[in-house]
Amino acid sequence: MDEIQMELLKQVADIHGVPQGAYNFRVNGQGAARNTTEHIDIVTKQDKQGIDIIIKPGTKNESVHIPVVLSQSGLTDLVYNDFYIGEDCDVTIVAGCGIHNGGTQKSQHDGIHSFFVGKNAKVKYIEKHYGSGDGSGERVLNPQTIIELAEGSSMEMDTVQIKGVDSTVRTTRAVLADRATLVIKEKIMTHGSQYAKTDFEVNLDGEDCGVNLISRSVAKEHSRQIFLSKINGNNKCMGHSECDAILMDEGSVSAIPEITANHLDASLIHEAAIGKIAGEQITKLMTLGLSEAEAEAQIVNGFLK
Repeated sequence: MDEIQMELLKQVADIHGVPQGAYNFRVNGQGAARNTTEHIDIVTKQDKQGIDIIIKPGTKNESVHIPVVLSQSGLTDLVYNDFYIGEDCDVTIVAGCGIHNGGTQKSQHDGIHSFFVGKNAKVKYIEKHYGSGDGSGERVLNPQTIIELAEGSSMEMDTVQIKGVDSTVRTTRAVLADRATLVIKEKIMTHGSQYAKTDFEVNLDGEDCGVNLISRSVAKEHSRQIFLSKINGNNKCMGHSECDAILMDEGSVSAIPEITANHLDASLIHEAAIGKIAGEQITKLMTLGLSEAEAEAQIVNGFLK
């Protein structure tokens, strides 16, 4: 891989060389490198673009890296990646996509990731999106995440997009069985005329299952964001949805939470807060020697941590 592609890998997956454990690198629509381990297998799909990641039951303290990078202007890439996580696992999965577009044509990656998490398994899923390049062509990312959590399993999903993506629609669908738990933490920053839409829908089907959706975002200049969250409580369960957004310049954010209780013992909460940076926060930091722009940047960075 060339220097641009290596920089994209560093941004989306914190990879500076060859990672330990299992990995699959996809570059400009083609497989570029792969490694499997005793407990983790990666198999190319035969019917469509993508891979199956098979993690054996009882696998502990292992990781899988599956980053995608695009550096070719005008390329549209669509992949289907399915994760089969066995019972009693404890693993980390690092995905993400970086697009460098120095041309005039649109570059786009759509990744459909499906997770089938076995009983009592634990998964940490990290997904970062990043765009670069000084071309006029759009950088478009449309990730879809489909999650099925079996009895007693848990998944924590950290998803981040803070630079360079012109348009994104981020879709997540999840179904939880008895005592399963799901935590999703999302961070988004848009600027210019960028557009970002988040669409969560979680079905709490199992007894004593729970979900916590937390979104933090910053909309600068003329960018637009939409946050949709839908939680269906279909059993004795707990659900929480929270959207906090900072508006700057002429940015726009719409937060549309929806909770539906279909069971007497479903406990569901939604929260949404949108506003500008408080003037006293900026003034306080400026008294410490920061310029107004530096003070704003400090507040935004702290908000998105």
